[in-house]
Amino acid sequence: MLDRRAFLLTSAAAGAATALPVGGALAAPAAASAAPSPELATLFDAFFQEGLRERPESATQLGLDKGANADLKGKLSDASDPGRAADKAATRDQLRRLAMIDRNRLNPDDRLNYDVIKYTRESSAAVQAFDFGGGGYGPSPYVVSQQTGAYQSVPDFLDTKHRIDTAGDADAYLSRLSAFATQLDDQTMRMKHDAGVGVSPPDFLLDTTLTQMEKLRVPASEALVVASIAKRAAAKGLGDRYATDAAKIYTDKVLPALDRQIAEAKALRVHAKHDAGVWQFPQGAEFYAVALHNTTTTKYSPQEVHDIGLAQAKEISARLDGLLAKQGMTKGTIGERMAALYADPSQLYPNTDAGKAEEIAYCNKRLDEIRPKLPTVFSRIPQYKFEVRRVPPATEAGAASAFSQSPPLDGSRPGLVYFNLHDSAEWPKFCLSTTVFHEGLPGHQFEGGLALGNDKLPLIRKTGGFSGYGEGWALYAEQLADEIGMYDDDPLGRLGYLKFQLFRANRCVVDTGIHHLKWSREKAIDYFVAQEGEARGFATREVERYCTNPGQACSYKLGHTVFTGIRAKAKTAMGAKFDIKAFHDAVLGCGRVPLDILQRVGDEWIAGVQT
Repeated sequence: MLDRRAFLLTSAAAGAATALPVGGALAAPAAASAAPSPELATLFDAFFQEGLRERPESATQLGLDKGANADLKGKLSDASDPGRAADKAATRDQLRRLAMIDRNRLNPDDRLNYDVIKYTRESSAAVQAFDFGGGGYGPSPYVVSQQTGAYQSVPDFLDTKHRIDTAGDADAYLSRLSAFATQLDDQTMRMKHDAGVGVSPPDFLLDTTLTQMEKLRVPASEALVVASIAKRAAAKGLGDRYATDAAKIYTDKVLPALDRQIAEAKALRVHAKHDAGVWQFPQGAEFYAVALHNTTTTKYSPQEVHDIGLAQAKEISARLDGLLAKQGMTKGTIGERMAALYADPSQLYPNTDAGKAEEIAYCNKRLDEIRPKLPTVFSRIPQYKFEVRRVPPATEAGAASAFSQSPPLDGSRPGLVYFNLHDSAEWPKFCLSTTVFHEGLPGHQFEGGLALGNDKLPLIRKTGGFSGYGEGWALYAEQLADEIGMYDDDPLGRLGYLKFQLFRANRCVVDTGIHHLKWSREKAIDYFVAQEGEARGFATREVERYCTNPGQACSYKLGHTVFTGIRAKAKTAMGAKFDIKAFHDAVLGCGRVPLDILQRVGDEWIAGVQT
């Protein structure tokens, strides 16, 4: 799977779409050809290449910045107004070209591919209809925030994704360093534009954004983007010229552009409001509906999502109550008892670099321990390597609590799972395992690795995705880890697993509370703390994430509900014929799809097995 931000931006989360028809979306016309369509394959290849041209970072992420695409290694995405206009035009043109294909003449696999790609382009068009905002884990109203903007994404990208093996690679790095300054200025202009139409981040998001910017605003001698090329070029015997040139570009171009962006953020902060939700903006309610549909790929209304979250939270809380009682913890609310576990010294790693290194080592150990159990429930295992790392300290103040980044197609570097260890107390030991399983195996990295290695999927589908599907699978993976015995000797770890299930249900409540019911930031934070004993710092970062990326947090529990719903329906229909490996082959073998389509895939699989 791609870096979750790139992964979402290259797919449905670039915008929301009008859903495919519920009835007959995957029905097979009788006259459909049995052979794959060369015309559709050619069109998908063209779309994929056009996507690489629009987003050169994705070419590097996938290890495809070579050969005919070698020039992309020195480029970044065009964030200027003309660049945005070109993206809109490209979306319209791709929809036009798709419409020229006769869907009724396609075989079943190609019809599914057609529907999915059409969905993504309609999604992009829906978000692009709003003349403001940017992208993070999904469509965001803010081009620059604590989680959006080149200032925080490009340095990490250059350091961890841009390979330096040759002088040409190092030259391309310098070219991208110059382009970084251009991106900063282009996004600063968008900040001004968006403020002019009434859209700018609330005061608390700007405070965190400015804190991160100031941390990154260091002299060349301390800058990551300079140190990275200096170290790696020297290691390849390329001399010290690149360090000198990078320092000059950084000092002459990047720092002045960053200063201009900091100045704009400070200017916005003077008049910033404290309201948390997008409801406050012109078209805010419309934007939230688009974002919610986009990231969940369901048709649920904000109120329906809110009610689903409340109902599932009640059910999970009852299970937690029983398990806590078995641990002798019977007094107080669920939140109070979980808070006591958070404060248990035996569950806390020292809040030092050494303590955090120990914590990461434990996470990698859990990754190693689940690997041998996977063949008991899966017939296919991805061949990529995966490991856990710490979020870079410079960006941990605004980064998500945990996230994953995919390996390239060629497996030249491992898939990465990141933990935000800003404060070790936010990650007690009993909470770590379920997150490793969610982000790593059998969660995001497992699902993404299977997609990358699925020969049935065109490349454009291997490298795209949907938040509802991806996050729903990862949450299902947490449940599966429990079912295959990963907590049989770790009852506190099982509490951590259920605590995070409750957390995802409460996300549906809080996200819709902020953007639909007009909750304040403080009310949302207090809700997490009261309901599940969440660490306040953790809850704060999560709530601020939802303020920046409306709707995306709801995709987890809704996606999980679809996966478990299909499995339950299959068990009922098939009885003794139900095979867990066959179920996983069915829901993973179709590739990443919108949840509405996944439900139909599941229904067709059940019907096919029964016949």
